[in-house]
Amino acid sequence: MNVLFEEDGAFRAGTVLADSVTSLQIELASGKRSKVKAANVLLRFVAPAAGELLERAEAEAQGIDVDFLWEVCGEQEFGFEELAAEYHGAKPDAVQAAAVLLRLHAAPIHFHRKGRGRFRKAPPDILQAALAGLERKKQQAAAIERMAEELKQGRLPEEFSPLLAQLIYKPDRNRGETKALEAACGDTGKSAARLLFDCGALPSTHDYHLGRFLFEFFPEGKGGTGFPAFAAPTEPADLPVAQVAAFSVDDAHTTEIDDAFSVTPKPDGGWHIGIHIAAPGLGFTLDSDLGRIARERLSTVYMPGRKITMLPEAIVEHFTLAAGHTVPAVSLYLDVAADYRLLGHETKIERVPIVANLRHHDIEPVFNAETLAAGLPEFPYRDELRLLWEFAAVLEAGRGKPSDNGNRKDYNFVVDWNADSGIGVEPGKGVVSIEQRERGSPLDTLVAELMIMANATWGAMLRDAGIPALYRVQTAGKVRMSTVAAAHEGLGVECYAWSSSPLRRYCDLLNQWQLIALLRGEPPPFPPKSADLLAAMRDFELTYAAYAEFQRGMERYWCLRWLLQQGEQAVTAQVLRESLVRLEAIPLVARVPSLPELPRGKRVQLAIDGIDLLEAELRARYLELAPELAANTGPDAAFDGEEDENPAE
Repeated sequence: MNVLFEEDGAFRAGTVLADSVTSLQIELASGKRSKVKAANVLLRFVAPAAGELLERAEAEAQGIDVDFLWEVCGEQEFGFEELAAEYHGAKPDAVQAAAVLLRLHAAPIHFHRKGRGRFRKAPPDILQAALAGLERKKQQAAAIERMAEELKQGRLPEEFSPLLAQLIYKPDRNRGETKALEAACGDTGKSAARLLFDCGALPSTHDYHLGRFLFEFFPEGKGGTGFPAFAAPTEPADLPVAQVAAFSVDDAHTTEIDDAFSVTPKPDGGWHIGIHIAAPGLGFTLDSDLGRIARERLSTVYMPGRKITMLPEAIVEHFTLAAGHTVPAVSLYLDVAADYRLLGHETKIERVPIVANLRHHDIEPVFNAETLAAGLPEFPYRDELRLLWEFAAVLEAGRGKPSDNGNRKDYNFVVDWNADSGIGVEPGKGVVSIEQRERGSPLDTLVAELMIMANATWGAMLRDAGIPALYRVQTAGKVRMSTVAAAHEGLGVECYAWSSSPLRRYCDLLNQWQLIALLRGEPPPFPPKSADLLAAMRDFELTYAAYAEFQRGMERYWCLRWLLQQGEQAVTAQVLRESLVRLEAIPLVARVPSLPELPRGKRVQLAIDGIDLLEAELRARYLELAPELAANTGPDAAFDGEEDENPAE
């Protein structure tokens, strides 16, 4: 005796060795013996042999029309042998019965299982819906196969065009387009970005990296330059005009000019030194249209060749401290004695005449450590700058901390979008120049010390008045933000509230609103224990860090573009640590697996084996020690750089 039974969702046939009431001992065609519950047995038969039944039944099942079976069976629940008898018009043999069972089991859309070997036909409406769904799946599968094939052949399927950003940056794996892209990537071994780039879906590698950032932080589109409608700012009509001639000191590309300075001699000796900060906080409030825009954006985004401003460009132009304009400002006046002792200070809300915007590239050639030592030549604002620098040196000594350690370098990226890149892998516009500048110059010290003075003084004023603000705090070497005033050990001040860049940082704008309220004797927009203040601090810190990370990423990208643009085949670098180096000509850190074990600071020659702009990766290979240091391989080799490139807080 042979039996057909179901086990683990599959049908098997075997010969009965022993039969009891509840179970059977079965020997399969493979020779394996198995104990089977009697309830799992579907059919008992003598012929054919157990090993032949399923093979013959599967072949016969292929000729059975499922739709015909569905038509002829009744509405009630039935067993497969019953339907096999009706289908064949007589008692079926084992092969015929098993064939019907296999056909019913393989058509779950037409027949719903109701038990072992028992079924019920699907209701017509449910069957039609299921068949329609099956047809859609077939069509989707065919479309996926077609789209994947087009991608592999270097063509972009037309369905991809409206979904490109989502497919690249946040793919929905339930969509057919995503499945097609994944299938094509699997077949070609390419990343999704590379495959789409090869299909012409990405205008450039630059747009790919910028697009990722915009997709996450500016999903409303327009490249971050679009702003919702906003009411025009309004300023107090009764602001007094300061009797000063203020000037700013910035690099050539700064348009959000937040700070300016003035020097006014006192009749009895000494000076009133003015630190004037642009005051957009006088033009709009926390809950205004512009206040909400600033709260949403939180900071200006910087990158080589472009920036995305926190405030609309028209508002920046309105409040920036541009030469020839008299603009609203919050001014800190320092009463300074002839020997540079600080006698007192006063803060005013006023309009300040801006007479000049001095630029680093014009001033530094005539105002630097060498010219200060040799005697400054004649140039505009020479005496004011010298006085401010001498006063800044006194402030720096008083803090006991340098404004900058002097070991770092600044790199200025300038992109000429009108010039052809000349790069085969990145055709089109965009030629970058990377200018290197030593930090810690007299101009740097001058500006840094006066900004520290303003931020520390105003932070202390808010603290002493019991008005909360956002502070930068550094303890045990860790910098963080806090709503409670505490020491900034790195700067050597009791408290430090960012207040000097309200046009480009929400933190500074918020603190300016608080300071204006203090000066006017009004309730602050953010009262003590304000949940909104805590939320603003958290959001600003996270967003500011994300923007900074994006800026570093884009600087890395443009460094790689610069190498391609220059046609560099070999570069000199300094060892940072195991397999990690920093290039000397540009601020690019790369991993070199072939680098031997060398002391930190060693100069090495590297061959450039490849540059991938999509992945922003440099493939470099160690060649040799730099020739001039080849004999110096001791552990005390000098290294004049620092691994940490974060700016001083």
